[in-house]
Amino acid sequence: MADILPPDTLDSRPPTPAALLSNREKDRLIERGFLGLYRWYTARSQETRNWNADRSFDWRAIRKDLPPELITVIQGFFAVEQYAPDFTSSLIHLVRRSHGRSHFQMRWGSEEEKHADAWENALLFTGQRDPAYIEEYKRRLKSQTWELPFPDAIHNLVYTVFQERATQLNYLNMMKIAQGKSEKPHLTGVHDPVLAKVAQTIAVDEAAHYNFFLEGVRMYLYYYPQQTLEAIRSIIGQFAMPAATLIPDWQQFQETVYRAGIYGPRDFQRDVMQVAFRNLGVESRKALEEGIRKTREVPDFEGENPRTTAIWDTFDYGMVEGDVRRLHDKIGAYEHEIGFDAYDPTVFVENPEVPGRGRPQPGGAGQAADD
Repeated sequence: MADILPPDTLDSRPPTPAALLSNREKDRLIERGFLGLYRWYTARSQETRNWNADRSFDWRAIRKDLPPELITVIQGFFAVEQYAPDFTSSLIHLVRRSHGRSHFQMRWGSEEEKHADAWENALLFTGQRDPAYIEEYKRRLKSQTWELPFPDAIHNLVYTVFQERATQLNYLNMMKIAQGKSEKPHLTGVHDPVLAKVAQTIAVDEAAHYNFFLEGVRMYLYYYPQQTLEAIRSIIGQFAMPAATLIPDWQQFQETVYRAGIYGPRDFQRDVMQVAFRNLGVESRKALEEGIRKTREVPDFEGENPRTTAIWDTFDYGMVEGDVRRLHDKIGAYEHEIGFDAYDPTVFVENPEVPGRGRPQPGGAGQAADD
């Protein structure tokens, strides 16, 4: 499976036992799923989230007396989003041979660009950072280049699921503060409808991004369970927000975010990791570790498709299959609406390695991702 790089897979692969999908076929099915998901996502994005960073907010009405802590947070959000060109170009290069993924990354980059502009406008219109300061700060940020945290596509895909959920949580908690709902004494009484709308609007985008990447990880989890679960375990063991090592005042930003009740280690455990686990049918981090340990104790059969049976006990494969089926139903409905189904439909194919194949597992409590 060549580190699950799309779709320029290697020709030198071991023969596949009869009645099993080849790696090449699995890759093809995943790529078709990404292409259908990308088309559906783009249409929905244009219909429901087509906002403008300059015109969609009443910038003149943003408060000029926001607490210094919130200015630090806004500046930090702005700083992270300044690396959108690096995020986008690096990921596009990694998946450039995949139509669905590379084109989605361009769409994703255009949406992240709006986030960068919106947070810059927020910083400017508060009046607490003048244009000269902002320009010099941008220059410092752009003097360094963000690079992919992992060399292969599957690890970066899994990382992005957790990163997008964490970013969404940051913005949702900023929205609550701006709505006057903070439980922190030093932030009670803060009420700024403009800032609240900015944070909410961007959080909705981040939720859509999370769901796109989540659907991708589900497809990999269904067809390549062991490699995907091991990538998940690797990511959560070393997770850090993007650009943390590049932003000059990151430590101050991180401490301020924590004191404001916006994001911290407990939030990652409860509202990022556990949410993603639930969406992927993984019971807990402990269950993940134990499942992978047991799987590694199962011998390979002739070096082909190793440890297949044991890995299915590590997560709720019935739920994941139900979610992947629902994704394909959603894609199919969109393709029928456009007319693609008459020429080149995206078709769900069962993974015959799933235990009890022949009697489809119930969909479980999973739910297909949506905006």
